[in-house]
Formats: sequence, C-alpha cells, structure tokens
Amino acid sequence: MKLLIQNVRLEAGYLYENETVVATQTEIGALLIENGRFVKFAEQIDPNGAEILDAQGQLLLPSLKEMHVHLDKTYFGGEWHAPSEAANGIFTRLEEEKVLLPAQLASAADRAHHMIQHYIANGHTHIRTHVNVDPQMKTKHVAIIKEVLDQYKDRITYEIVAFPQHGLLRNGEDFLTVMEEALAMGVTHIGGVDPAMMDHDIGGVLEKTFELAEKYGVGIDIHLHDLDTLGAFEMHRIVDTIEAHHFQAPVTISHAFALAGVQGAERDALVQRMAENHVNVTTTIAMGDDPITLPIAYLDKKGIQVAFGHDSLIDHWSPFGTGNTVQKLNQVARRFHWVDEYRIGQSLKFATGGITPLSEKGARIWPKIDDSANAILVDAVSSAHLIARQCPISTVISNGTIIHKTDIDLKGAYRG
Repeated sequence: MKLLIQNVRLEAGYLYENETVVATQTEIGALLIENGRFVKFAEQIDPNGAEILDAQGQLLLPSLKEMHVHLDKTYFGGEWHAPSEAANGIFTRLEEEKVLLPAQLASAADRAHHMIQHYIANGHTHIRTHVNVDPQMKTKHVAIIKEVLDQYKDRITYEIVAFPQHGLLRNGEDFLTVMEEALAMGVTHIGGVDPAMMDHDIGGVLEKTFELAEKYGVGIDIHLHDLDTLGAFEMHRIVDTIEAHHFQAPVTISHAFALAGVQGAERDALVQRMAENHVNVTTTIAMGDDPITLPIAYLDKKGIQVAFGHDSLIDHWSPFGTGNTVQKLNQVARRFHWVDEYRIGQSLKFATGGITPLSEKGARIWPKIDDSANAILVDAVSSAHLIARQCPISTVISNGTIIHKTDIDLKGAYRG
C-alpha cells in the first residue's frame, strides 16, 4: 500500500538572529509512504499507483501519544455529571467506585469507544490506559477494554496497565490472585498507587509489584501523589528495587508530585538516580495550592523522559479533561512562560514520545526514510505555531493509513 502526500510542508531548520532562534524554516514538497513507512521526500514524486493526499501546504508533524488515561471509568459519551466533593480525598472516590463501577458496567464499552474515537480525531495514534482491577470489578474491566482496543489495532497502538486502584496488599491474598489473573490476560504493565498511603507498606508493595512484573514480563507504571519527602522516599525505594532486581522493563512514575516539592541537592540526587535507571515520568500538568506542577524543563535537561497524559476526560474524579493534547501543550507553554519559537516548538516532544521534527541544533531529524509513518497534518507553519495558536488537525495517519480526516478552514500563518 502506498500513500503520496503532495504539497506537504516539513520543518527544515531554524532561522537565527544573533545566535537566537527567531523562526522555523519550512519547505514544501511530496512525501511517499509505502508499507507503513516513509520512503521518499522530493519536490515532486511520480504517484505510480499510490493513493494521493493533497496537503494544501499544511504542516506534517509526528502523531501524538496519550500516555495516561482511564478508558474504563468515564462519563464521556453519556450525560453531563459533575463529581461530588471528596470529603475524604481518594478514599471517598474508592467508596464511590464500589457502587458506581458495577452500575456503569453495561455502558463501559460504548463510552470507551467514544473516548478512543475522540483521541484519534485529536491526533493520537497511541494510548496507554490504566484499567481498574479491584475487589468489586475483578478482571471485568480488563476484559472489556482489551476487547474494545483490539477493534482499533489496525489504527492505533496501545498499552494496558492492570491498575490496583484500591491498593495491592490491603485486600488480602484473594486479591493478589485476581491481579495475577489480570496480568495473564495480555496487559502490558502492572500499576500501583501511593504504597505508603494506600497499603501502609512501601517495601511490601514494591517487592510484590516487581515480582509480578518479572513473572508476567510486563512494565510498571505507578501513580505517586505523595508530596515532598514522603514521595521522594518512595521514589528512592522504587529505584532501590529496580537496582536490586536488575529490572530491565520500562518503569514509569505517574504524577510524581514530590518532584515539584523537593529542591536543591535532594532533588538533584533523586533525579540523577531516576535517569540512570531509565525511570520516566508522566504528568497531567496538575496545578493547585500545593507545589505539584512538575519542573518539566529541568527533568528533561537531566535526562528524564517526560510524557503528557489527560488522566480522565470526565468521570467521578474530575470533569475537566479534554483529550486535546495540543491544548495541553499550550497550557504548559503558558505555565512556564515559554513564549519563543524554540522552546514552544521543542516542547512537542512531551506529546509524541520524544519525537520532534528538528533537533535542538535545528537539524531535521523527522521524518527520516524508513521511519514509521505516524503523523498528523495541521494548518500551521511550525510546531511552535501549532501549540501557541492551537491550530486545527485535519488528518491523522497511522502506519501509513489515513485513519481520520476532516475539512477545516485553512488560514496558514494568519490563524487568529
């Protein structure tokens, strides 16, 4: 199968004044995709039987990755319903789930479909979802979400985290049997949540988590909301366990609020250990009264791979999610006062799995010949323009196939 994108704009390099990036240079040509990979870029290319897509001068960028969402428990696609006040924090939500999740079971698949289609329309070709495994739902949600996602396997890639939302050890040996059943169903990761607060047993939770990850050959993605020195201590214990087990599978810490609170040498030492052990971080760019907005540029500079997620679109935890990662990038740029072409444009990597069209020195590094053809067409003239003005996405391409296309009003650089 061949796809020829004509009149497509690609980033070509940076324009400098006094050694400062002031603009992104682009060029327009034709790009040939064959068998799901980029094979040729030139001013003109003979179609030779290829499907033709006229980009009309739109910019081609890497497609987006949603690295933290819960497809299994959502109001999305249903009627509006705001959460109640959580008088007892997370434990209020856990009590709600005992009743709410069984009641939502009949609509869970339909709502997951709505969310996946929404993510595709917003430029995503990869989703990592956390899926509850708990004493009430057991493995029901894993079965439902796996079946739903399997229906999109020719359009997107995905990862499923078996997520013990209600704790790993506090529910007894019977629950550990349920977790093993979930891990045997073909998930890609085992999750976890605040072992100090939830289970009151940091060491026990981490040992069992890594033991199960090794047994079933999966990665780890732990939600860690604990602040300051407690959260930092838990992160050190995670790294300790990685080193003790010589663990090679990927490890993610989601939220990681403690990295926003600890400072100076204490934070430097922790982040260095995380980088040396290839621990990555996923954040929703949480904001609040506590210091919970992660120092993203600092973490990136220190070698931590940072990824963005939305967590939820609308559910009994929060009503504010959008699934619009361009909007999320815009929020981050505004939060950290990244107003220049260079910093805004380079921030695209937090939503693409680390891919940017241009290197930090301005060399084109995407797309390269033989790269997987996962891309979006946007009515923008640079990555920075896309993010700053939240320009629209017209086309989503996954593995060389157009999986979403919509008509938009093309305005180019003059989009308001």
